[in-house]
Amino acid sequence: MTANSRTLVLLRHAKSDYPSGVADHDRPLAARGVREAALAGDWIRSRVGAVGAVLCSTATRTRQTLQQSGITAPVQYEDRLYESSPGIVIEEVNGAAARFGADPDTLLVIGHEPVMSSLALGLADERTADSTVAQRISAKFPTSAIAVLRVAGTWAELGLGGAELVDFHIPR
Repeated sequence: MTANSRTLVLLRHAKSDYPSGVADHDRPLAARGVREAALAGDWIRSRVGAVGAVLCSTATRTRQTLQQSGITAPVQYEDRLYESSPGIVIEEVNGAAARFGADPDTLLVIGHEPVMSSLALGLADERTADSTVAQRISAKFPTSAIAVLRVAGTWAELGLGGAELVDFHIPR
């Protein structure tokens, strides 16, 4: 890892509930999700370190995942991260310096499937990716799962194949 490298953390929201009559965007976390979001935050702090900034979908379950994680960093809630595509998320990450006033060393993105797994695998440079990690992500990216990628250079420069996939964790 170079002095200019950054860390991208992709977190799928924790387990949500399915209350009757509640729109998908407004679904809250289930009790299991509340517990697992806290475990995700603990793992991120212990294994990744301090988070410099957060991009979070506006869905209730993603907002609650961030809240329950205990991660305190500047946050931007973005409608585009709900029902998005890997390309949209990359565009949002590319704008991190403009959003936060600087290029944070560690950026956390909280979103949804199937985008989180597709994004992690799409950003991974196949020459440097940990193949075991990639296989685990390909098999399943369950709720509260976390992918960690190392990025050389600025967020504005990040594109497909431009990161090193280094870790994957499912907090339970």
